[in-house]
This record gives sequence, C-alpha cells and structure tokens, in this order.
Amino acid sequence: MCGIAGFSDLTTSLLPESALWGALARRMGQTLLHRGPDDFGCHVSAQSAMAHARLAIMDPLHGGQPFTLPTDEGEVTLIYNGEIYNAPELRRMLQSLGVSFQTHCDTEVLLQCYLHFGTECSRMLNGIFAFVVDDTRKKQVFLCRDRFGVKPLFYARSHDRLVYASEIKALFEYPGINPVITREGLCEVWGLGPARTPGCGVFDRIYEIKPGYCGLLDRSGFRTWAYYTLPCTPCEESYETVTERLRALLEDTVKRQMQSDVPLCTFLSGGLDSSVITALAAQLDPKLTTYSFDYQGNDQYFHPTAYQPDADEPWAEKVSRLLHTDHHRLVCTSEILLKTLHDSLQARDLPGMADVDSSLLYFCSLVQQGHKVVLCGECADEIFGGYPWFHKEEALLARVFPWSPDIHRRASLLRPDVAEALGLPEYVAARYEETVREVPALPGETMTETRRREMSYLNLRWFMATLLERKDRCSMACGLEVRVPYADHRIIELIYNTPWAYKCHNGVRKSLLRDAARGLLPEEVLQRKKSPYPKTHNPDYEAMLRTRLQDVLRDPTRPIHQLLSPKAVKDLLSETFDYGQPWFGQLMAGPQLLAYLLQVNDWLETYHIRIRL
Repeated sequence: MCGIAGFSDLTTSLLPESALWGALARRMGQTLLHRGPDDFGCHVSAQSAMAHARLAIMDPLHGGQPFTLPTDEGEVTLIYNGEIYNAPELRRMLQSLGVSFQTHCDTEVLLQCYLHFGTECSRMLNGIFAFVVDDTRKKQVFLCRDRFGVKPLFYARSHDRLVYASEIKALFEYPGINPVITREGLCEVWGLGPARTPGCGVFDRIYEIKPGYCGLLDRSGFRTWAYYTLPCTPCEESYETVTERLRALLEDTVKRQMQSDVPLCTFLSGGLDSSVITALAAQLDPKLTTYSFDYQGNDQYFHPTAYQPDADEPWAEKVSRLLHTDHHRLVCTSEILLKTLHDSLQARDLPGMADVDSSLLYFCSLVQQGHKVVLCGECADEIFGGYPWFHKEEALLARVFPWSPDIHRRASLLRPDVAEALGLPEYVAARYEETVREVPALPGETMTETRRREMSYLNLRWFMATLLERKDRCSMACGLEVRVPYADHRIIELIYNTPWAYKCHNGVRKSLLRDAARGLLPEEVLQRKKSPYPKTHNPDYEAMLRTRLQDVLRDPTRPIHQLLSPKAVKDLLSETFDYGQPWFGQLMAGPQLLAYLLQVNDWLETYHIRIRL
C-alpha cells in the first residue's frame, strides 16, 4: 500500500524546469507519507512529475517507486498503490512471452502487463489498486482504479494539466486548486454524507476515478471510461452448487490475500463475517494473530438493540480459542474517541462516520505497532444481503437510500435560506434515481426480484464504497494495509447473480455464506445474529459531545453558523437519543450526529473552506 501523487502536461515539456516541478511533486507526495512511511521517491519526465510514498509489503528490498522501464521508443513509469493478488499467474504468463523480471514485487508485473497489453491490462488484474502510468512512447498518461474502489484516486484539471493523488489533501498542494465548496459539495456533505456520489470529490472541480474506471490523458484531452461493469446473468445452478463454488472462491481469495513478506493478522469480532475469514486464514497460518475492538464502559452500559443484539467480546474470545489464535482485545476510551475525531477528519479530508471512524483509526494505530497487513470481514453484508433494509418490506418499497431514509431531518438542521438554496430532497432523489437507472436487469424477472437486485446494486455502489473509504483512510493514516477478501470481484459477481431465495435460503439471512463456511466453525458461531462494528454506549461520551458542541455554538465566529439553524440545533441538544434509531447506516445515531456536526465545523475551519452557493 502506498500514496501516489503527481501531475501531467502534454503541451509543455517539464524537463527545462525539472527541479521546480520535481519539488512540487515532492510536496504533494509528502502529504501522503502516512500511507507509505518506508520509502519515498520522485520522478520527472518531459510530460509528468510523480511522487510515491511506499509501504513495503512485497519484496521490501526492491520495487521502489516511481518504477521506470526503458524501451526503444521511450521510458514508461508507474506509480501504484495496492496489491495485485494474481501477480504470480501474470508473472508466469509474461515470462512465457519472453519477459525477464528484475524484482519479485507486483509493481514490475503490473508495468509489464501495461507494456504488453496497454490499457486493456486493467481487465486482467485481480486486486486492490490505483495506479498512474506515464507513457512517453505514446505521449499519454493512463490512470486506473480497481473494480469496487478499495483504493482511492482523485484528480483535478488545472489549465492543460491533469493533477492526481491518493487523497484530496495532496491536490491542495498544487497551485490554483483550492478548497471551495459549491451547492453540489454541500449537498453531498449534508444530504448524502458520510456517503458521496461515485466520482464526486465534493470540493469544487475535484473528482475521483470511479470504481472500475480508467482515465487517459493524450493529445485529444482527458477522458474516462468503464473497463468493468457488474455483469448480470441468469443463475442456472442449484443452491448446493453455488455454495460449493462460494467455498472454493473464499478459500482461493484468502490464500491469495495472505501473500505478504511482513507480519499479517486479522480483525476478529466473533461475528460470522470476520470469523469465516479468520478460520480460513488460521488454516494457512497456525500462529495467526487476531484483534478485537471494545470500548471502556461497554460492559456496564451496553443494551441490546435491533441493530446490535449482543456484545462482541465473548464471541471473539470463543472463536479465538477454537482457532488457537494469538488474540488481543483493544479498548478505546471516550476521551480518545473525542480527541481522535479531528484525526479521522484529516484522514478522509471530509466529515466521515464520526467516532465510527475515529475509533477505527485509533485501533489501527495500535495494530500497526505489530503488523503491517490485516484481513477483515468488511463487505459481506452488502454482498450477501445481511442488513435489515434487505428484509424489511417498507425499506424495499421506499424509493430512498435505505441507510439514510429521512432526508428531512437533515434538512431541518439548516438555516431556512441555506435549506432553500440547497434543495436537499431534490438533490438526493436525483442521485438515487441515477443509480437505479444504472442497475443491470434480466428479462423476465419479477418486480420483486428486480427490486432486490436494485437494493443489492445500491449497497455495492454506495454503502460498501463508504465503508471501504473509511477502511482505507483510517488504516492508511497509520501505515496499515487492510485487505477485504469478500470484495473479490469473483465473489461479488457470483452472489449478485443468485436469486434472493438463495441468499435467504429457508428464511435464514446470509444463508449462502453460513452454508459455505460449514465445517470451519461451530454452528453457534455460524448462526450468530448480525452485530455490526462496535461503538461506545458510555453516556460520558455523549455528554462530552454535547458540551463540545455547545461551546462551538456559543462562539459566533465558528464557521458552522453559516449553515445551522440555532433553534433546530438547540432542539437537537435537548433530545434524549434513541440509540436504536440511526440517522445513517446502523451505527450513527444521536451521539454520532452531534459528532458529525463537530466534524463539519472542524472541516470548514481546518481546510479554510470557502462556501460558494
């Protein structure tokens, strides 16, 4: 894992002032040193200046970047963030074509794939990646991002130049790219946040390469296109056959993602998703280390809800004993949660999932002290239909994002003039309908099956993307690589194209995963009810948030006053929160709304944002 940054210009050679442009690329790259603390490199060609901060996972002694290969027609240089899990197969295939390799890392494999197959190389890759190729032979620059957006890649245009980076903060180092928010960006933060529209960078004229997309800068300009779309095919296999295929894919995926030349561990909550990944990993590593997360006071204050039916820790310990892992329980205090809200904001460059982010960032900082690579159980609920909104009729019938159904509550917090200028309900509805129109469908499907498919697609493109962004930024802020086996495109394609009757076989949620994992874990673990990522239930944290927000609101110079209705926020602060009624996802209830407002104010302040409505 790494951080990449740079800019390209096909109209004017950068070489006469290479020192100047190299220094600028270096400044951009140095904002990303948290993503790659092990090594740093810069490269300037006639058309590009590129920087790379490296987190060395494979072949730590070699494979430094930017990685350049000379050809008879000119140099080709790669900067790359990610892991190519099928690199061994690609290496063998390229060797059969006569390619000799200088290193054992996947960086060289990726660049050789590009040299031999051009922009079509993207279709050959199994992995998590974002990369840029500076091809002086063809006078072009090629950008690419993995199929489901596990790794980030943002860009902006500045006159004739294309500026790109792993994180938005690096773009702001480039002269003329400034933190400006227009109506669109504010609608994203207030109406959709912490989710955001695919391809939207929130800030004015900042974008991201969408998941499954490429970009090409050449003499004709810059364009992007989809190299991957989620296939929609009829399922003609039995439930038993699909289950067997899933088990084989899970085993293969975990084996591929266990490749590492540095220490590797897993996150283990004791829930179905993380326990399956850990069980498969433990078969390959008998000395596997596992980590679970908890909060000070939860043993005293936790109360079951529909979203969190029981506590994780007893289950994590049970699974660890069964699998003989070296298990560690990490604990976060309310004080740390509050303090780390700012750090998690800076990790994302945007208001995020509040303490759901800050806790993960803190836990990752502890894990990083002993490990560089983690396997986790993220994405299973989006893929297998585990969330409550997959099963509730009212959620299926409603034409809204199911994880954030009440846009009017959000709008009610705004000043009336701001609310009118934004038109949040209309903006959010438009983003929803745009996504639904993208959904591939099969002829002859019933209306119910079509709606189930729409729900799956919405979760993959939006909610899963939000959680993957959270995972990447919070882990990479600490120099920790998190891998997500369930997000393997082969698994997603298989499950997306199975009927709902398979995903909820005999009325059992996530039945395909439970049955595919049979024999790996005892039945009580396989049948455990869903419990999401843990959060604090300590009332001290809520009290701290209220005090902090009240302090902000008493100061008329704080920038959030540009947006908030004083009466609405006063009413909010007087509420007694129901932790079982989230305003986003399953975790973000009343306290998290207060924390989100604090993050919005901090964001406006820290980034010196100019609002232009």
